[in-house]
Amino acid sequence: MSNNKSTARQKIRYRIRKKIVGTSSKPRLSVFRSNTDIYAQLIDDNNGATIASASSKQKDISAQKAPKSEKSKLVGEAIAKKAVELGIKQVVFDRSGYIYHGRVKAVAEGAREGGLDF
Repeated sequence: MSNNKSTARQKIRYRIRKKIVGTSSKPRLSVFRSNTDIYAQLIDDNNGATIASASSKQKDISAQKAPKSEKSKLVGEAIAKKAVELGIKQVVFDRSGYIYHGRVKAVAEGAREGGLDF
């Protein structure tokens, strides 16, 4: 196995996923960060289903001329809004092997401001 960034993140991801699991009442808030965009999903691991999702590619978010970290915060608020509409208040945060810093932290803060508890 090569020792590069992506395999190191994959190992961390698996280590995190061993410990946390999302249910229908308390889903997993998974974050994926690409170089240009950021994506968030609410996942029910018991049924293997995505309950809701939000990304910085959505028209209302991508239309704003703002730095990536501010768009990430808007993604967090958008996923929280969808979760509250579905009657979900509590989630388990899954940082997907990324450091809890910058855009990943911004998604978490946006979700908290939107009314999610984790």
